[in-house]
Amino acid sequence: MMISKKLAISAGLFGVMALGIAASMPQQGPPPKPQNLKVLPKNIPFKQLDHIMDMWATSLGVHCNFCHVRNEDTKKMDFASDAKPEKETARHMFAMTSKINKKFFKAEKDSLGMVMESSVNCYTCHHGTAHPEVKIPERQRGPGGPPPGGAGAPPPPPPPGQ
Repeated sequence: MMISKKLAISAGLFGVMALGIAASMPQQGPPPKPQNLKVLPKNIPFKQLDHIMDMWATSLGVHCNFCHVRNEDTKKMDFASDAKPEKETARHMFAMTSKINKKFFKAEKDSLGMVMESSVNCYTCHHGTAHPEVKIPERQRGPGGPPPGGAGAPPPPPPPGQ
């Protein structure tokens, strides 16, 4: 009986504390309506748009200010502005991956026109870097492929008698 009384009191105090914290937090209105969308659906819910932006930022290892500018008057990000060329590049890259997925992977779209499952996305090339390195493979000698033993293996011994 003593344990359940202590448990009830602790639970009550925790509830009061949680209500106090929630009441002291600033109240937020409805999420902002997305503006200036050119490749994403105009009727995309803010929560879905925010998720997509987070995925893109993570895939490139960047933050919002990589593509978006800050409005110095309001001291907030101006997500509708097209002032940075990186934003237009992101639009082109999104259009490119959408075409690749549609043409080569038969990606189906949901009711908003968003690809439900994709085989190619930002991370496919970027791997967490804003400007992925372009690397040209080394030319291999011989009939093709790397030497036996994999990369970094010592070269095979010369044939006997040489």
